[in-house]
Formats: sequence, C-alpha cells, structure tokens
Amino acid sequence: MTALAASHPAPAGRVRLVNIRRRTLLMAQLRALFVGLAFVLLTFAALMRIAWLGVVQPAPVERSMAEALLPPRGEITDRNGVPLARAFPAYALWFNPHALEDGGPPLVKSPEEVARRLKAIFPDLNEAQVRAQLAAGKAGYLRRRVLPEDANKVYEIGELALEMPRETDRHYPQGGMAAHVLGYVAADGHGRVGMEAVLDKQLTDPATRGTPVALSIDARVQGALEDELRSGMLQVDAVGAAGIVLDVDTGEVVALASLPEFDPNKIDAQGERNMFNRVTNQVYELGSTFKPLTVAAAIDDGVVTDLSRRYQANRPLQVGKFRIHDSHIIGATLNVPEALIHSSNIVTAQVADELGADRLKRVMEDLGMNERPYIELPARGFPIWHKGKWPRLRAMTVSYGHGIAVTPLHLASAYAAMVNGGIWRPATLKKLAPGEAPHGRRVFKSSTSARMNQLLRMITAYGTGRSADAPGFRVGGKTGSAEKPGVGGYQRSTLVSTFAAAFPMDKPRFVVIAMLDEPKGTAASSYQRTAAWNAAPIVGRLVPRIGPLLGVLPDDTRDIDLTDLKPLVGRAEEVGE
Repeated sequence: MTALAASHPAPAGRVRLVNIRRRTLLMAQLRALFVGLAFVLLTFAALMRIAWLGVVQPAPVERSMAEALLPPRGEITDRNGVPLARAFPAYALWFNPHALEDGGPPLVKSPEEVARRLKAIFPDLNEAQVRAQLAAGKAGYLRRRVLPEDANKVYEIGELALEMPRETDRHYPQGGMAAHVLGYVAADGHGRVGMEAVLDKQLTDPATRGTPVALSIDARVQGALEDELRSGMLQVDAVGAAGIVLDVDTGEVVALASLPEFDPNKIDAQGERNMFNRVTNQVYELGSTFKPLTVAAAIDDGVVTDLSRRYQANRPLQVGKFRIHDSHIIGATLNVPEALIHSSNIVTAQVADELGADRLKRVMEDLGMNERPYIELPARGFPIWHKGKWPRLRAMTVSYGHGIAVTPLHLASAYAAMVNGGIWRPATLKKLAPGEAPHGRRVFKSSTSARMNQLLRMITAYGTGRSADAPGFRVGGKTGSAEKPGVGGYQRSTLVSTFAAAFPMDKPRFVVIAMLDEPKGTAASSYQRTAAWNAAPIVGRLVPRIGPLLGVLPDDTRDIDLTDLKPLVGRAEEVGE
C-alpha cells in the first residue's frame, strides 16, 4: 500500500509539464499569428499606397531639359526688344515663430531691435507693423522681392526665425513706365489688369512662354509721353492726365499713358486706386476736338463744297429753348476754315444741321464711337451714346463734342482715319509685321482726308493750336475744352482739356492725343484753363522729342500746301480753346 501511494505524484508532474508545453505552444502560435497579421497589415498598407500613387495621386511630371530651362513666365518686350516684364529669381522674408524647436521665444533679440535692423536694410519698411507682427509671434511674410545682397544682410541679424525662401517673382525693369499697358502679376501667378492678363495663357504655356512677346509700344516714346504728360499735369495742378501716340496706317499704339501711374513691382492701396486707365476706360465729353470730324463728314457728304461760304456767327444760335453760343464773339460771319481756327460752336452746329442728324450719326458709328474702344486691354469704357434717332439738337451739340462721351482712344482712332486717307482701323498693342495691318473700313474719301490735313495744319499755324506747332515737324491738330457734367448740369469750374494732333501733315504718320482732367489756371498756363494753354503745349514739347525716334526729322523746307486756303482766313489775333 505504501508503494502504491508513493507512485501517485508522478502523473501529476507530467500533467503540469504537458500544460506548460501547451501554453508555450499556444503563445508561440499567437506570436506567429500576430507577426503574420502585422505582415498582412503592412502588405495591405503597401498595396493601398501603390493604388494611391497609381490611381489617385498624379504621376510625377516628366520635364525635358528644354522645358526645365524655360522661364516660369514668358517675357514681354517693347517693339525694339527692350524688356518690360520678365521672370526674376528673388528671395522673400518670412517670419517663422516655430523655427526654434525647444519651445522658447522665437527671437533671440527683442522685436524692437529686429524691426529696427530690418528698417535699416529696407528703408520703406513699416517698422511699427513689423514690430507688432514679431511681438505677436504671427507667422507671415515681412517682405517680398528681396534682392540677394539684402538677403545676406538679413542673415547677418542672426535670427533663425527670419527665413529667406527662394521665389520666382515678376520684375518690371522700367518701373512704373507703361504700367497701364502691362498690368501686373498677382500672388497666384496670373496676370491682372493689362497685357499680363490678356497674354496670361501664352506667357505660362510651355509651348509658347520661351518666346518673348513684343508689344507695339516703343519704350523711348512711352517714356517721353509720360514725362511730358506728368510735367504738364503738375504745372496746372490737374487731377489726372492721359495720352496716346498711334500709328495712323497700322493702328499700332506706340505709347499709351494714364496718370497718375502705379508701380507694378509694388502693388499697394494707392497703386490699386491708380490702376484706372483714363485712355481706354474713362469716357469724357471731348469738346471741340469733334469739330474737324463734323466738318470732314460734311465735306465727304457734299454738304460743304465752298470753303469760302460764310455763316452767321455774331449771335447765339437758338434751337428751341436751347442757345448755342461761342466763348466770345469772333466776328459777324465766319467760313469753315475760320470756324475751325477760332473754334466756333455756332458755325459748326450750323454745318451739322445742314448735314443732318442721321448722316452725322452714321459717320460717328463708322468711327466706332458707339462701341467700346477696339484694343486688347480688358478695361474698356462704353461710350455715353444716344441709341435712338437723334433729334436735331442732339446732332448739333455732338458736332462740337457735347452730348457724347467717349474715351481718348476713340478720338485717336477717329483722327487716324481722318488723316490717313479715310480708313478706320482698330487700335492694337501687339507689334505688327509688315503687311499685317488690318484692311479696316473706309469712312472718308481720300480727297476729304487731304482737305482735312490742310485744315488741321491751319489750326496750329494760325489758330488755337499754335502752341503745339513744333518747328519743322508740320503738326496739325485741334483743341478741345469741355466743362464736366455734374449735379445740376455742367460745372463751369471743372474742365477736360484735350489736344488731338497728327504729324507730319504733309504725310501723316502719327496721331498724338494729350488730355488733362480738371486743370487749374496757374502761372504756367497764364492763368488759363483751356486746352490752348495747357494740353497743346504738351504736344508742342513732345513731338520734337519723339519725332526723330520715329523717323520723322525736322525739316523747315517742307510743309503741306496751304496756298488755296490762306486767302480765306485773316490773321488770328486771339486764342480761345
């Protein structure tokens, strides 16, 4: 019995051993299962990543060496290849308050000292604004368009939070020159306002951005136009100015300026206010500059055949309850050349009355006065135009530039048609190759155009445009001074003064428009506000500067023949408009 009792513990030990082995095996199986599941999960994640890369995420863009060498945005040049807008590698100044990973203050020095040192590098920096941003620990740009030498100075401050990421920026090497033509590129990389917006697709397309886009403007002429307009505007304290130089045979815009200008390299609140284009987007009643167009229509239609015929001019013209009058009594009677030389509303209205409202309206439509101006720029003003049948009085007031409001570009294109042989062509800011000029549409007979060239030349030789008569350049043109409309009617204290010119009149090649918005009577203008005293002198100074650049040299031995018209006019003793 004792032997049997002693043998009982052996099976229990074996059972425990078996249980231990079973638990060990189970743990090994579980571990193997967990490892297997982990591999399955990793495999699934890898497959999902492959699916993402292959289906959802776009494949890496393959770029040829040629494409990699292209600028990110194409270059814009003037007609002679002078760069006006180009891609520019630059730095930006970025404040990163989390640059120090230890969680401490982002700056080693005080915000006041850092802002002061940045102000020393960038004199136009708003120190107070930068100091506030640094003190608040707010991430963001402190400055864009930082030159490499200035970036090195920023590094010398020794603040890791002042980061200098590389950027490709848009640079306008001529500054604010031709800003209203070019526009600018916004932070999203797309063009705004001017030709940057118009050409945006072409300038960003890899297939085309490698070829610079040549505009029609000449940077030399553009600079001269802006300079003379600015000088004239400041001399008479005008609120704005506009000017254009237009090739009469092709419609190419050689220069276009609107003042005040803006700098596309630095768009600020003031720059945004100055982006409004007075040449293409603002409509004005341009006054007596319309008188030659009315006379041309009458000559072309056979209403005016005898230039010696005299019209009553010594008393206001009564039309219903409305009275048409001149600024002063010029004479008892005037013929058409004298009416243009002295700028008579009374005589021009009589000519328009004989022509008829329907025929005058048709000519204005043929000159594009009832549509937005033809040019590539997106900002184009719609004329104030009476669409229905014109009553008699409407035609008479339109004849001397009232009751119709158009842009200076409308006027430039109309004058080009009047002096180039009678063909109206749309204006363009793209450089045209020889033979690419549009055929246009005929508005006046060539004989009418030839006669108008004589009459325009007479205005600068003997009449209100004498201050534009640059010696040797055979300038012709017409003044226009119109009161601006306001509450309660026309405001006698505010004028728009315009001079519309062409040169050389023996073979016209260019039209020049100079306009001043609300000029004041100052010592520089002999305390007069009309175009004869402020806008015409701008053209008189501009033409000698741009003529030689455009292949028109002064020549005192040449001029348009006026022998058949000189006997019809007396010596002009007074300058009105």
